[in-house]
Amino acid sequence: MKQTNLFIGLLSFTALFVLIQGCQKDVESAELSADFTPYQLNVGRFDYPVFSSDNQPTVQGVNLGRMLFYEKKLSANQTQSCASCHRQADAFTDTAQFSKGIRGLTGKRNAMAIFNMAWNTNNFFWDGRAYLLRHQSLMPIQDPLEMDENLPNVIRKLKGEKAYRDQFTRAFGSEEINAEKISLALEQFMNSIVSVNSRFDKAELGLVQLDSIEERGRFLFFAEFNPGFPNLSGADCAHCHSSINFSNNRYLNNALDTDADMTDMGRMDVTNNPNDKGKFKVTSLRNIALTPPYMHDGRFKTLEEVVEHYNSGMKNSSTIDPTLIYPLNNGGLQLSGDDKKALVAFLKTLTDDDLMTNSAYSDPF
Repeated sequence: MKQTNLFIGLLSFTALFVLIQGCQKDVESAELSADFTPYQLNVGRFDYPVFSSDNQPTVQGVNLGRMLFYEKKLSANQTQSCASCHRQADAFTDTAQFSKGIRGLTGKRNAMAIFNMAWNTNNFFWDGRAYLLRHQSLMPIQDPLEMDENLPNVIRKLKGEKAYRDQFTRAFGSEEINAEKISLALEQFMNSIVSVNSRFDKAELGLVQLDSIEERGRFLFFAEFNPGFPNLSGADCAHCHSSINFSNNRYLNNALDTDADMTDMGRMDVTNNPNDKGKFKVTSLRNIALTPPYMHDGRFKTLEEVVEHYNSGMKNSSTIDPTLIYPLNNGGLQLSGDDKKALVAFLKTLTDDDLMTNSAYSDPF
C-alpha cells in the first residue's frame, strides 16, 4: 500500500513538474516573440521626423540600440563603448579636444554631439563620409584609432549572451545577430535622442521669459551684419545656424584658416572636389554651452573664443562661405564687449537640461 502511494505521489510530482516546465516555456515563448510597437518621439515644437521606411523605430529596436550603445563588448579589449566618447552628461559628446581610443591613440577631429539625428538630412561625420546613420554607427567600432574591433568578433561576443539573443528576437523576430541588425538598432536608438526643451523653446512657447541680456543676444544672433547702421547691425549667426535645430544642414568653410594654413581638407577628402576644401558640417548650436571645445578640431575652448573668432579673427581663403566675406572685409562684426556677452548669454539659453537627465537615454546596465 505504501509503495502504491509512493508511486502515485511520484507520478503526480512528475506531472506537476512537466506542467510547470511547459508553462514556463509558454511564458518564455511569449516574451521572446517579436514586438514591433512603434516608438514615439517627444518632438516638442519640431515637425515629426520622416524615418527610413526600412527602419521605423520600435520600442524593442530602440531598447536594443540603447544596450549596444553602452556595450563595451563592441571594442576589442571590452573597455569602451559608443557612450565612452558620447556621454549623456555632455550632450552626448566628449569634452576632450580629441577622444582617445582603446589603444590610447587620438584622432584629429573633435567628437560630434549625438542628438536630433532624426532631423539630419546631409550625411554624418564632420566631412559627411557616412550616408546614413546606420553606416556611421559601425565605423567607430572598426576604426583602429577608436574601438579597433572587427564585426565578426562583435557578432561572436553578442551571440554568447542570452540577453542579446533574446533582445534581437524581440526587435527583429529572430535571434540571428549580424552587422546589419546591429547598425539598424544603433540607428534607431540614436534617432530617439532628441533635444527640444531648452529655455529658448520654453520662451518661444510663452512659458518663460528671457532676460534683457539674453534678448539682446537673441537680436544679435538673428539680425544681419549692417555696419552702415550700427544700432541695427547683428552678428548674422542665423545664416548658417538657421531652422528650429539651429543648423542649415550644409558643409561650409567658416574662415578658420587661410589656404596656406589649412591642414584638414574636410569635405573635400570625401568628394575630391576642390570647391569643398576646408568645408565642414554645420552643427546644431543646441546645447552648445555643454559641448566644448569647439570647431572640428576643438581649437576654441570657450564660447567667448568662438564669438571673438567671428568678431575679429576670421581668415580669408578660396572656399570661404560668401556670407562671411562682407564682415571680413569690414573689420569683423564690430561687436562691443557687452554685445559679445549678450550673444554668449543667448547661446546658453539653448541648453536642454532634460537631455542630460532623461533616463530613456541612460546606461541600461
